Amino acid sequence: MSKKLNYRIGQIVPSSNVTMETEIPAMFRGRESIFPERFTFHSARMDGNSDQCALELSDAHVDVMGYACLVAIMSMGKGYHCVSQERLYKKTVENDYPTPIVTSAGALIEGLQTLGVKNIAVVAPYMKPLTQMVVEYIEDQGFTVKDWIALEVSDNLEVAALDPENLKTIYKKLNLEGVEAIVLSACVQMPSLPAVQFVEDEAGIPVVTAAICTTYRMLKELGLEAKVPNAGTLLSGKY
Repeated sequence: MSKKLNYRIGQIVPSSNVTMETEIPAMFRGRESIFPERFTFHSARMDGNSDQCALELSDAHVDVMGYACLVAIMSMGKGYHCVSQERLYKKTVENDYPTPIVTSAGALIEGLQTLGVKNIAVVAPYMKPLTQMVVEYIEDQGFTVKDWIALEVSDNLEVAALDPENLKTIYKKLNLEGVEAIVLSACVQMPSLPAVQFVEDEAGIPVVTAAICTTYRMLKELGLEAKVPNAGTLLSGKY
């Protein structure tokens, strides 16, 4: 039997989200430049009904499904990504097409665990109270957030319009003493991919984002090597 070469990537995205539908494909396209596998991308938009989105995407027989809203998970309580992943997976089973589920919240935690780091710094676009909630969620999973920056952009479409190049200077406001990794974007809507490799090379420590960690988990669920050019240590092929 020949190895599978064509995969369908499904994403459940908030109704106003646009960034995960650009950054996730960008990373998979980058991978296509060095590996034979090819990918297509299929999205369902949601406001509150992610279960229905999971059902509809499983109709398309996607090979993996990403739930691309980090704060929607984290706001439901600490560790809720496990509950969400299980619930959405059950929906695909009920639809007779069991599909691996990756949540961006769970992927961020798992990505940091994979790197083997404990002390991190975080950049987020949210207002300070929401950023504080994200920090507390991450710390509940066994990490120490040594420093964090909230850009305080309240409108979701304005978050998507932020220039990722600005992150090359924004990160320098973080106190990186004792920090082992930077979460350059703890938000699936804030663009960051063009800045990741630059910041990692300059800071000298691993740099991840919610989108990078989601891509990593998707590739692992597909049984494929997690290697994407210029996307940081987690996607270097080392893990």
